[in-house]
Amino acid sequence: MKISADDRASPPDDLHKQAWVWLRLLNSGEVNSWDLEGFQRWLSADPAHKAAFHCARQQWAVLEPVAAAVRRRHPDAVPAQERESRSNLRARRAFLGAAVGAAAVAGIAVMRPPAGLWPAPGEWGADYRTAKGEQREIDLAGQAKVTLNTQTSVRRQDTGEGVEGIDLLAGEAAIDLSAAAGHRPFVVMAGAGRSQAEAGRFAVRYLDGKVCVTCLEGAVQVAHPMGQRRLATGQQATYADRELGEVKSHVDLRRVSAWRRGELVFDHTRLADVIEEINRYRPGRVMLMNASVRDQPVSGSFYIASLDDAVALLARTFELSGQALPGGFMILS
Repeated sequence: MKISADDRASPPDDLHKQAWVWLRLLNSGEVNSWDLEGFQRWLSADPAHKAAFHCARQQWAVLEPVAAAVRRRHPDAVPAQERESRSNLRARRAFLGAAVGAAAVAGIAVMRPPAGLWPAPGEWGADYRTAKGEQREIDLAGQAKVTLNTQTSVRRQDTGEGVEGIDLLAGEAAIDLSAAAGHRPFVVMAGAGRSQAEAGRFAVRYLDGKVCVTCLEGAVQVAHPMGQRRLATGQQATYADRELGEVKSHVDLRRVSAWRRGELVFDHTRLADVIEEINRYRPGRVMLMNASVRDQPVSGSFYIASLDDAVALLARTFELSGQALPGGFMILS
């Protein structure tokens, strides 16, 4: 990839659009060593480039969680968008190689987001939302206390007589109905299913089109087009749009709720999946470029407040070299 030397003279708006295209490429999952070298050259060409990239990354942090919610609410549209995104990847690299073209293409990308990376303004339907690394507790009309994990979007379900539930658009939420005994059932809609309880505590996680419901205390009824599951304390069920798993018992509840204690706990989890989980909380993005270690198992716990230390430990453990880039990006190879 080649970056024009005339980039230095680009006006601020043009630089901002170039930064967005770079950010899109770095988050595409298809970045290669040539792309990284090109990005570093572009970044070091002028301090204004670093400022533009930092600004774009901040906007991405706000838009991406909502974009994920839109993708999951309209899963049938994602495959076609992904095919279009892949077919345009080479074109995006060409745009970056010719800065004069980046402005026009980035402008189109903002109006018609590639692969649904962010929704149109009219699709921002969440009543509550958390940013990357943020957690938030909300009290819904005294009926339920809902704790939102990082990058979570929810919408209230209100019948006019008070809140009866939430629509989990994306992310993870813990629901506490301990003080709501005797109230009508509280419902959590997520994907193709719904979870319902009258008392107790449960957690719902909705990521990458898959939903995981865990009963922490009491009983939870899970309804899905493929059937129903009744969960007791310590049980868990998962589902996607067209499948419903069997009930899993003896779930490690401390691990499920670790994020509420400020920890991430892994038990023989693939390194690639550990990195993706860290990316949900850590500003920027860690990119694992060494395919030979992607499936290596990881067990242990990390503090959410010290995830850079966790990344450094993983790099040492698997003998990876780490290259830090501006904006919180990290290359492990």
